Amino acid sequence: MTPGISTENQALLERFRAGKKVALARAISLVEDERPGFQAFLHAALETPRFSKRVGFTGPPGAGKSTLVAALTREFRDRSEDVAVVAVDPTSPYSGGALLGDRIRMNDLATDPGIFIRSMATRGSLGGLAATTREVLDLMDAFGFQRVLVETVGVGQTELEITGAADTVVVILVPESGDAIQAMKAGLMEIADIFVVNKSDRPGADRLVKDLRLALHLREGEALKDVPAHHGVDLKRMGARGDRGESESEEAQGPTWEIPVLQTVAHSGEGVDDLLDAVAGHRAYLEESGVLLKRREARAADRVRDVVERELRKTAWNHPGVLRALEAGVAGIVSGTETPYSLAGSILSELLGSGTK
Repeated sequence: MTPGISTENQALLERFRAGKKVALARAISLVEDERPGFQAFLHAALETPRFSKRVGFTGPPGAGKSTLVAALTREFRDRSEDVAVVAVDPTSPYSGGALLGDRIRMNDLATDPGIFIRSMATRGSLGGLAATTREVLDLMDAFGFQRVLVETVGVGQTELEITGAADTVVVILVPESGDAIQAMKAGLMEIADIFVVNKSDRPGADRLVKDLRLALHLREGEALKDVPAHHGVDLKRMGARGDRGESESEEAQGPTWEIPVLQTVAHSGEGVDDLLDAVAGHRAYLEESGVLLKRREARAADRVRDVVERELRKTAWNHPGVLRALEAGVAGIVSGTETPYSLAGSILSELLGSGTK
């Protein structure tokens, strides 16, 4: 019996360790719903570190992400890899429900015993992923999948959390997405390891590819390297990815990665082999350069922060003294004798003071 785990969750853990996919599905529900004992279950499941090859797919709605993920999943299965797919769908702000369209589009894959598909609703979470997506990915690592594919809900200027969840990030655009300047505004230049222009049989695809490649050269300061920076902007610093564990000096010392811009037509399979080669090439770069380890360490640090912040919130808003201070203090804010800052300071003093007794 694992300490801190209920009899029911212990039985689930044993089935999970035995490789039962039904147990994996139930474990995900346990974590997703944050049911009692889910943290103890996660602790036990993650005691032996295992790492899958994580590939994230993001891009605007309608870019064909699900179709491309399905095509890649088939190819990975042809190479005898067990594949898990996590597809995040938006939650309705009115009903709270979600049409899990990604799962519908991938329904023909569900009968393959080597494929596991899980759709997750965002439940109001920003960043392109659901609140518990990272923990679900940890479970899939622990379960032993060789490959995990993560499809986000879509990309805006703030929906970039996929960078902290995946080893390789594939940004999928279509000719209708607009020019590369719009992509840069959305922050995609900072997160992409591979660019894909999908639906490239449509007009404007070649132009988008050209614009993206030019923008990448601008980011590296290559295209205009002899031109003085406009208003002091250093083009070479555009797109630095310090949040993912890399630094310019470290990258300069070892292998480097030149971001490819590929063209695909997902529904016909055109260009999928090139994308597979690019994913494999980026994986080799990560391993040879040591960046993979840095990304895993950065991911682990983020996971610790997530857990600490969640526990602090839970502790704070279940603390009787904090609740009394809040109830008594809000009237002072309305009357002008308090401000949110002074009340927050009193609450922190109450919380931290109680922790030292």
